[in-house]
Amino acid sequence: MSDSPWSDLDRPPLRGGQLGRSLIRPDGLWTELEVVDSTGSTNSDLAARAASGAAEGAVLIAEVQTHGRGRLERSWSAPPRSGIFLSLLLRPGDAGVPKEHWSWLPLLVGVAAASALGQTAGVDVRLKWPNDLLVQVGDEERKLGGILTELADGGKAVIAGLGLNVTLKETELPVPTAGSLALAGAQLTDRQILVRALLRSFEELYGEWCADAGDPAASRLRDAYLDVCATLDREVRALLPGERELVGRAVDVDAAGRLVIRAEDGDEHAVSAGDVVHLRGV
Repeated sequence: MSDSPWSDLDRPPLRGGQLGRSLIRPDGLWTELEVVDSTGSTNSDLAARAASGAAEGAVLIAEVQTHGRGRLERSWSAPPRSGIFLSLLLRPGDAGVPKEHWSWLPLLVGVAAASALGQTAGVDVRLKWPNDLLVQVGDEERKLGGILTELADGGKAVIAGLGLNVTLKETELPVPTAGSLALAGAQLTDRQILVRALLRSFEELYGEWCADAGDPAASRLRDAYLDVCATLDREVRALLPGERELVGRAVDVDAAGRLVIRAEDGDEHAVSAGDVVHLRGV
């Protein structure tokens, strides 16, 4: 098979120059945008740039990731040009957002993605707390993508990564529980248009969040997240470190972005993403 990016006309390459011209503005968030053919991890690459002093608003997109990863170092892979694999360099502290609100960034990315994909691809995207994007494929709820945020530059920056399955066919899925926009019946799977919509949606939401110093209530981010969170009002089992588990109903997401679970005895427990090994439905 040819290694040319045009060998599969159903999966054309992204045009980085065109994306940059349409997204980078003097008064905007995005300061540089690069598309690479292949890399190990866009998050790792952008973290290295952040450590060298790169400015907020750098965007790195890969046509394929050889060592893509999600939360807890779980692997993430897909065929070349079959998805969107991007990372963003953010410095919310420079905008006056205190660190206690930075835990909302993966949720903000999820809300921005759900909004952009709903409007552009015509697919109803829901969010499984804290960082999974879900779509309906037939009568099954499947994982469309994931979000990974990491501190960089000595804790002064955040790298926000997004992996999204776009045109994967059933035979290409890494696991049976995965899905793609194509399998969910998307009206549009043009990655050029989708990337532009995703970055514009994020820029708008991030700007509002920063303007309110990261306050999830004042910026209405918490309300927006609750509207698209598929985990709420479901019976869940949170697997915690030390082989402990918490079973109950997910009833809320608190001001710190933690999931509030009401146990069978009526007590409510707030668990953070860093404390949860796995979250399953009961």
